[in-house]
Amino acid sequence: MAVIKGYVEHIIFRNEANGYTVMEVMSGADKYTLVGTIPSVSEGESIEAEGNMTTHPLYGEQMNVTSCQIVMPEDAISVERYLGSGAIKGIGPSLAARIVKKFKADTLRVLDEEPERLAEVKGISINGARQIAEQVAEKRDLRQAMIYLQQFGISLNLAVKIYKEYGPEIYTLVETNPYRMADDIPGVGFKIADDIAREAGIRIDSDYRIRSGLYYTMMQALSSGHVYLPMQQLLDNASALLGVPAENMEKHIMDLVLEKRLVVRTEHEDELNEDDGENKNVGYDEHDGMSSQNRDIVYTSMYYYMEMNTARMLLDLNVPFSEDEDKTERILRRIEQNEQLELDERQRMAVRAVIDHGVTVITGGPGTGKTTTIRAILHYFEWDEQRILLAAPTGRAAKRMTEATGYEARTIHRLLEFNGIPEEERTDQASYQFERNDNNPLDADVIIIDEMSMVDIHLMHALCKAITPGTRLVLVGDASQLPSVGPGNVLRDIIASKRFSVIELTRIFRQAEASDIVVNAHRIHAGEQIEATASQDFLFVKRYDAGHILGALITLVKEKLPNYVKADPFDVQVLTPMRKGVLGVENLNKHLQAHMNPPESGKKEHVFAHFTLREGDKVMQIRNNYQLEWEIRGNYGIATDKGTGIFNGDMGLVRQIYPVTEEFEVEFDEGRLVRYHFNQADELELAYAVTVHKSQGSEYPAVVIPLLTGPAMLMNRNLIYTAVTRAKSCVCIVGPVESFQAMVDNNQEQKRYSGLDRCLREM
Repeated sequence: MAVIKGYVEHIIFRNEANGYTVMEVMSGADKYTLVGTIPSVSEGESIEAEGNMTTHPLYGEQMNVTSCQIVMPEDAISVERYLGSGAIKGIGPSLAARIVKKFKADTLRVLDEEPERLAEVKGISINGARQIAEQVAEKRDLRQAMIYLQQFGISLNLAVKIYKEYGPEIYTLVETNPYRMADDIPGVGFKIADDIAREAGIRIDSDYRIRSGLYYTMMQALSSGHVYLPMQQLLDNASALLGVPAENMEKHIMDLVLEKRLVVRTEHEDELNEDDGENKNVGYDEHDGMSSQNRDIVYTSMYYYMEMNTARMLLDLNVPFSEDEDKTERILRRIEQNEQLELDERQRMAVRAVIDHGVTVITGGPGTGKTTTIRAILHYFEWDEQRILLAAPTGRAAKRMTEATGYEARTIHRLLEFNGIPEEERTDQASYQFERNDNNPLDADVIIIDEMSMVDIHLMHALCKAITPGTRLVLVGDASQLPSVGPGNVLRDIIASKRFSVIELTRIFRQAEASDIVVNAHRIHAGEQIEATASQDFLFVKRYDAGHILGALITLVKEKLPNYVKADPFDVQVLTPMRKGVLGVENLNKHLQAHMNPPESGKKEHVFAHFTLREGDKVMQIRNNYQLEWEIRGNYGIATDKGTGIFNGDMGLVRQIYPVTEEFEVEFDEGRLVRYHFNQADELELAYAVTVHKSQGSEYPAVVIPLLTGPAMLMNRNLIYTAVTRAKSCVCIVGPVESFQAMVDNNQEQKRYSGLDRCLREM
């Protein structure tokens, strides 16, 4: 470990968002290059840095900084250099020289203790002296606060945010209620606040801690897909988190209700019976906190009103339309003849339902003619000169919709003109907005949304806000697939409410009958036995232990399937039920990366805490980031389109790694290029293998599914059905046939608490 003490001569690069800095430091007659996350420094300031000396292949010797602190200049020359560097606004080199000439070695003490004396220097007024003193004090206070906060393990970037929010109040806040930071500042969650509180000696049964822990438990439920939690489950989960008895927490829930952060409502027995229907797929048990008569359920306020408002807006949209049946039938026959479409009775019912109703749901499995039905709807309303918009939740799903219908489809985010809000302009922690809303609705007569099983309550609420009554809304999807990654069970709830026209397409058409993928998907849905016989597009590779399954999987992805389906090896997707274990995402990606994109001379890579990233790697964004900027480049690298927002499940390829600036570039669908800093790498993971949940809305030329054993709540029919229906040309099951059939037989699904169906019925 080396130590360098000197002054900052030149800052080559600085990322203000995270503190990453490349700078040149003079120590005596020697000049050093320092790189790393360094506290806010200015040219001319004196520092003492500790770190490891390394030799970069392009930039030579440099120090990778592990710790760095600002030190006060020790002589008049250093003081003059610091003041004249531009660190203090309003002081240039000549004025700095006059200040030091006047006060000599006493200059820093005068700045700290008698700043009004600066007015004794020619060129500095009383007001100017006051402004200089304020800057010096602010810099000093910020550094002290960062040193104070870093003892709690808080990053430099977060420490700056915290200080900007609270200023000198930060010391009192840490000692009394650090949990307030979790509410006020994005990036400070309950866990960080709890760590700070523990270091500060705050009791585990503190009122602040219990309230913050309860709210955090609700937020964790949202990330698991729930819109609400039964009261008893909330208490049990929070008790396990906090180490506090559940009976000590009920009064704190009422406090949060009074603060309008939570909403508690009582479900009565008739509602519980309705909720236990096919919508939820499993009944409630004793741990749900359900009495024989009723139970209390708890929402965060935002999601309670979001669910209620979504229900109200959907019902407002569901206005009846009066159309002449004979005229409708004549137009449909003409469309069938002109466009060479052949509609069966249920498809015709679906088209007529869209014509007659404000909101229509069209659902069905693969090969049942959903796309043909959409095309018929498009031709009908195009003939009637209606304005039509098409959208889907993901870029891949929108692209498939465009290819299948011949009409342009966009992601729902782009349809609603998504706009990330810069951090400095945010209010109430809002990090994004949609330009299309109730004040600026979509200009359309018919809106068709595909892959509705992926749409969560948040996106559905935003969509409904942008649609005015009189516009027809058509929701298309397969209700048997896994629910959305985000909270809610929107498609199933809308169907279960029985408040809308719902047409289920069930017939498998002749073209689809030739595909064992389609036929077996319907057999899986029905819980039937699947024969492991010879097939062109549904293959079983029988292996009986994890090591042999892994070996066969690598051979299939790298060598056999690309030629078989005439696709790039990177387009063959491994889908697995689990994250952990030999056949989980994390282990599979390490092995697949080693075979699909091994290290090569000239191919840059960087080792992160959770993975090694290499140029050419296939990656996936694993959380929504509404601020990430992307651009699409045309000839000569000139940007032809720009925007913000990369979302959970978006997949791309690592194109460039820039070690000096600690950044890398990823190309996502539609040629969207995004520049990440190294400290944002935790937003990505390798995507040679992904969980089935993350594959929703995507379609791949070939899918490989490794199966052995796993938790019953994951190894179920719903999951294997979703995995199989992601494949376009070939499904390959690797493992015992018995493991596959056990999933088909297991119709148990994980509970998801959502109440949109109940809201729709109540209204």
